[in-house]
Amino acid sequence: MTTPPPAGTPAAGSGTTAPEAPDAPDAVPVLGGDGGGERVRRFWAVRRVPAALLAAVVLAGAGLLLYDVAAVRAGHTAMEWRRSLARGLATKPLDDPVVLVGASLAALLGLWLLLLAVTPGLRSVLPMRRTHPDVRAGLDRKAAALALRDRAMEVSGVQSVRVKAGRRKVAVRARSHFRPLDEVRTDVETVLAQGVRDLGLAAPPALKIRVDRPPTKG
Repeated sequence: MTTPPPAGTPAAGSGTTAPEAPDAPDAVPVLGGDGGGERVRRFWAVRRVPAALLAAVVLAGAGLLLYDVAAVRAGHTAMEWRRSLARGLATKPLDDPVVLVGASLAALLGLWLLLLAVTPGLRSVLPMRRTHPDVRAGLDRKAAALALRDRAMEVSGVQSVRVKAGRRKVAVRARSHFRPLDEVRTDVETVLAQGVRDLGLAAPPALKIRVDRPPTKG
C-alpha cells in the first residue's frame, strides 16, 4: 500500500512544477524629467491683480448702466454720458480717429486678457521632478541660484561668483584670484553640473560659465 505524495509535491513523471512565488511589486517610476512618464508642467499664476481690476471695471460699468436703465424706466431722463455716447456712436464714421483709437485699445485689452488666460505665468518657479503622481514641487529661481553659487564658491581659487538662473539657462560668472583659469573653469563646470542634477529639476537648465580675473587696481 502506497501513500499519496504531500499536497503541492509534483508527481514523478508528471511534467508539472510547483507554483512559483509571486513577483515583487514593480518600482514606482519617477515621473517627469529624465525618468520619462508624465510631463511636468509649469505652475500657473493666480493673477489676482488683473482679475481684481477687470472685475472692478465690469462691476462699476454694469452697475452704472443698470442704474441709468432703471432710472429711465422710472420716468427720469438718461444720463448725459449715455446720451452723448449714443449720439457719437450713431453719427461718427468708422474711420474717425476717436473710434479707431477706442477700438484699438479694446482689442489690445482683449489680447492681453487672452494672453494671461493661456499662459501659466510664475516664471520664477522652476518645476521639479515628480516622485509621486499626486505631489508637485517647485524651486524658486533665486534659491536655485543661491545654491549653485555656494557650490561654486567651494572651488579652490574662486574669489567671487554671480549666478543668474533662468528657465533654460544658468549664467555663471566667476572670478579667480589664483590657479590657471582653465583649471578653475573645469572644476566649476564639474561642480555646477552635479549641483544642477542635485536640484532635482524636471528640465535641468544648461550652464553658461565664464571665469576671469578680478580687475587690477591702478
